[in-house]
Amino acid sequence: MKKKQSKKKKKNYTEKTAFANLEKTYNSETTPKRSTSGIPKYVADRMARRIFFTAGIPTILGMSVFVVSYIIVTRNIAEIPPSSTIAISALFFLLGLAGLSFGILSASWDKEPGSFFGIENIPMNIQRAKAAFKPATQNFEENR
Repeated sequence: MKKKQSKKKKKNYTEKTAFANLEKTYNSETTPKRSTSGIPKYVADRMARRIFFTAGIPTILGMSVFVVSYIIVTRNIAEIPPSSTIAISALFFLLGLAGLSFGILSASWDKEPGSFFGIENIPMNIQRAKAAFKPATQNFEENR
């Protein structure tokens, strides 16, 4: 006995039409654009400049301590204990970490740049950072 074959026609898609159909379905879905409340470009540039000086320079000095210490010890200029090399390097790295925080928090959010050090902007920027994380913690507490 023969099985009856269904009379459905198979659609033969070529690569071109298959991907065209895929693009049509993908483009038809519209996602609403969210308003971004990120950091403006002029503020980010200001932060990057401050971070370069307050974090970059101490970090470079922290790495150069090993090179300078190596040169001093290998040329028999002085005997430097390894613990002091590590301590001085760690001090520079910690200074760089503090400079990273300072560079971010001291940047002015106004169109015109603020003062040279920007210390007056730190409390305001800490409040901004707290406000940015507050909605996330509220949603977490509501879901518990």
